[in-house]
Amino acid sequence: MSEPDWVEHAVWWQVYPLGFVGAHPEGRENGRLQRLTAWLDYAVELGASGLLLGPVFASESHGYDTLDHFRIDPRLGTDADFDALIAAAHDRGLRVLLDGVFNHVGRGHAAFQAVLEQGRDAPTASWFRLTWPAGGSGPGYDNFEGHDALVALNHAEPAVADYVTEVMTHWLRRGADGWRLDVAYGVPAEFWATVLPRVRAEFPAAYVVGEVIHGDYAEFVQKSTMDSVTQYELWKAIWSALNAANFFELSWTLERHNTFLDSFVPQTFVGNHDVTRLASKLTDERHVPLALALLCTVGGTPSIYAGDEQGFQGVKEDREHGDDAVRPAFPAEPAGLAPYGWPLYHLHQELIGLRRRHPWLHHARTRAVHLTNEQFAYEAADGSRKVIVALSVGAAAAELPVPYGKSILNGTAELRRAGSADAAVILPANGWAVLEA
Repeated sequence: MSEPDWVEHAVWWQVYPLGFVGAHPEGRENGRLQRLTAWLDYAVELGASGLLLGPVFASESHGYDTLDHFRIDPRLGTDADFDALIAAAHDRGLRVLLDGVFNHVGRGHAAFQAVLEQGRDAPTASWFRLTWPAGGSGPGYDNFEGHDALVALNHAEPAVADYVTEVMTHWLRRGADGWRLDVAYGVPAEFWATVLPRVRAEFPAAYVVGEVIHGDYAEFVQKSTMDSVTQYELWKAIWSALNAANFFELSWTLERHNTFLDSFVPQTFVGNHDVTRLASKLTDERHVPLALALLCTVGGTPSIYAGDEQGFQGVKEDREHGDDAVRPAFPAEPAGLAPYGWPLYHLHQELIGLRRRHPWLHHARTRAVHLTNEQFAYEAADGSRKVIVALSVGAAAAELPVPYGKSILNGTAELRRAGSADAAVILPANGWAVLEA
């Protein structure tokens, strides 16, 4: 595994800055990154050790249509605002991960504008996958998933690799601790294997995680030289198993997850800026704590999407501005949050605290000890260090075997025959517990 040592202790609080500060979709230019500073203590008290930022670079609209990778989006402020945020985060012991969009750029990016203005002779024409129709009209170009505003880069062009390397090292020099690489799956792994060693030559402790949805995660990590990729398979299995009362699906996915841990530690989550909020995705909101217990007790580098810890709702829709509901503006400070979200925040504190006290869970493998459609108990272990997690989506109280379970660390349950081979836990309806083993 290539990840830096500090990542073992990492728990990310993910923020989509343009939405968070009210700069998008309204498009105001007074949001400013400095508004995030008022939330850093909130993140620390939650238990997070890092801030996973969405796009902060100059863009046309939502941040993923980059205009200038070397300039902070004016809707968020200036270089000075960025520097102040980094300093405030580091003063609190928070690492900062930036979101790099290097699969494509916005049509207004200077490199593509040069092509539109100068045609085939533009020095950056080789940066893009272009076709030149007869008749002298503008070029055709590959784009991202049918969006003409997102112009795909040509990753076979060495100058593009040079550019991406320069962008990544520039912001690491400015204090960032690593990168999330957007649409990493759309970029050849060989491209990353060219860029990342050059970045790590100067910043060996930088953490790099790629957005990968489908495919062979382990192979992509190995070929790309990234530290990690996003674990969408586990995200899907968690909400799907809880909604369908089918823990067999989740158990199978956790067995596959174990194989990933043999070569890298996935970046795990139950919500992010690209998907429907967990509280809306689950058909029964009483299952939110079960999803959180899973996230905090399986191997991985977990992240909490800002607002999920307060039970925010929001449905992602397949339309223009379909992401807006899951990327809302936040109050100026935590005191402006509604009172009904704080109990869930406190549960997050409790379970993230468990995770931070047991950093070995970062590498833990799971093993099913009891499995039915509606009940699931698994052991999470790293050598001799173990916990047992018991879950039930049943409508009535249920008894689950938890061999050698010694005591209840979290959750509401009754433990019988503690410490013995036939130890069992009584869970209430839709209940959960984490046990020392």
